[in-house]
Amino acid sequence: MFLKAGAALGATVAARPVLAETSAKKSPNEVIRVGIMGVNNRGAALAKGFIKDPGSDVVAICDVDSRASEKVAASAADSQGHRPQTFVDVRKMLDEGNIDALVVAAPNHWHAPATILGCAAGKHVYVEKPCSQTAEEGVLAVQAARKHNRVVQMGSQRRSWPAVMQAIDLVHSGGIGKVSYSRSWYNNRRPSIGHGKTAAAPDWLNWDLWQGPAPRREYVDNLIHYNWHWRWHWGNGELGNNGIHVLDLARWGLDVTTPSRVRAGGGKYRHDDDQETPDTMMVTYDFPEGKTATWEGLSWSPLGPHDAAVGVSFHGSEGSIIVRGNGFTRFDDRNKEIETVNGEGGDTSHLADFLDAIRTGRRPNADIQEAHRSTLLCHLGNMAYRSSSELEIDPASGKPLGNPEALALWGREYEPGWEPKV
Repeated sequence: MFLKAGAALGATVAARPVLAETSAKKSPNEVIRVGIMGVNNRGAALAKGFIKDPGSDVVAICDVDSRASEKVAASAADSQGHRPQTFVDVRKMLDEGNIDALVVAAPNHWHAPATILGCAAGKHVYVEKPCSQTAEEGVLAVQAARKHNRVVQMGSQRRSWPAVMQAIDLVHSGGIGKVSYSRSWYNNRRPSIGHGKTAAAPDWLNWDLWQGPAPRREYVDNLIHYNWHWRWHWGNGELGNNGIHVLDLARWGLDVTTPSRVRAGGGKYRHDDDQETPDTMMVTYDFPEGKTATWEGLSWSPLGPHDAAVGVSFHGSEGSIIVRGNGFTRFDDRNKEIETVNGEGGDTSHLADFLDAIRTGRRPNADIQEAHRSTLLCHLGNMAYRSSSELEIDPASGKPLGNPEALALWGREYEPGWEPKV
């Protein structure tokens, strides 16, 4: 079987040392050894981040693209003085690699299965967003983390950015009165991905392991290394790709868990190409607490609200807060600016939070349970869109009620022998 193949803000900040320099005081036997899966894009940046933190050591690299693994391993050797061991198969890295923590930065269809593998092998896990490709996988990832008592952090870095944390604390503490609504958005100007052709996989790519848990398909020449995001077989569209960042903040700020109703609209309008997911999408989430969140995604038009391509706003009875970039702006109930606060961004504080959670045994800022609850919003939005229906949600399970077409998208099929099991 698959898993058998690899065995209040001030107080919060004070209690959680999230700056990288806190690790500099650690003795050598407290340095956390990290293995990174998927280093073509996001994983390469994470490798640099973990190398920069003196409390961690990148000892293993795994990628199905030999060019990427060699490039990052060589760069790591230059930066940290020793070369990480390289692997093609994550299962072998988990079996043979002398690692404490697994970083999962492979495509979405690998996120939860690799997380489950890592937990079962006794490793802590840093998994990129979204934490799962399906809602069912998210449930399994939470179960795996709890069963094996592992720290699992999702790469939603804004959870660890000081100014963003301050903004959420203001929302929670009544800084803008009673908050009932949050708007989130993502804008970009993505080019066409064109029409791909089936072809032989290049010699530098292990196409079988790239597919991993996903049922096998022929190699297509416009898929690797990014355009898989726009194919339902491997990706989750822009909602799962970037919507997760701001929807996570919206749900956090509103202090809600599971929506009671989800509606979605939009379509694919801009390009004539192979993209299956919408390039224009609006989703509305109504919560039983009497609050609503919305997300708007425009992959082909870069103009977003409040002069920000990415952001989230909170609207209260006494004012509003806009979170954009590395900080926020607060307004009174007449739209007069009260304050603007900016702070640290990037990966540093989030990676340090993950490492500190491993050392202390506490839950990290973006613990897998919170990660799954936010990622579920993306899944439900896509389910509503793909089933062309309004979803009524079971508050206990998060599943759509009385909608077989939507419910069929709760999970997925797997390549035989690769079914993730806790």
